[in-house]
Amino acid sequence: MKKVLCVGYREWALNIYIRIAKNYKDGSVRVIKSYDEYCNSFVREYNPDFILFYGWSWIVDEDIIGDYKCIMLHPSKLPKYRGGSPIQNQIIRGVKDSAVTLFIMNEEMDSGDVVFQESMSLSGSIDDIFNRIEDLGYKGTMQFLSDPTDGVKQIEEDATYFKRRTEQQSEITLKELKEQPAEYIYNKIRMLQDPYPNAFIYAADERKIFITNTYIEN
Repeated sequence: MKKVLCVGYREWALNIYIRIAKNYKDGSVRVIKSYDEYCNSFVREYNPDFILFYGWSWIVDEDIIGDYKCIMLHPSKLPKYRGGSPIQNQIIRGVKDSAVTLFIMNEEMDSGDVVFQESMSLSGSIDDIFNRIEDLGYKGTMQFLSDPTDGVKQIEEDATYFKRRTEQQSEITLKELKEQPAEYIYNKIRMLQDPYPNAFIYAADERKIFITNTYIEN
């Protein structure tokens, strides 16, 4: 049995790893649950056949990427929406149909060969979206581990890039309230539900009022 090292810290990623590990009772799947637990020396000591870096926010050393087959999960139809905050950057631009993509990591951001991609709706709450990511991430990972593939190259000409959103961008401004339709404001609030920096407005006393849930009047 091939050995798999699962590296993550986000709840949805760990939920995928737990489901995967239940299929392997022989100890061939190991899970690292935080940044503090991760180190290159342990990776080399364990010497896995595959390393999963789902939802990982830190740079992985090039020698690890070069020496091991490392798999990343990205919630978009790669090569579209490469980069940080892919869920938010899609929702705020009105994207409704996205995907869960698994790809083999290389030295470039989100540009590796795709080993799995399946459509996913961006409707509902963040929890709804996370549940879909978990289900598709588990499905795609099990398919890959059962039948590893070299993947399909991404079409670079179709690639788009977006930066990770900052906490300051969670503000709903007066300009947005005046100029944007209700669906835009609704999307901005729901895409910033926990665990993300919640949407907020400033009151007259300069204190923030956080808005964590909303609906649109029919």
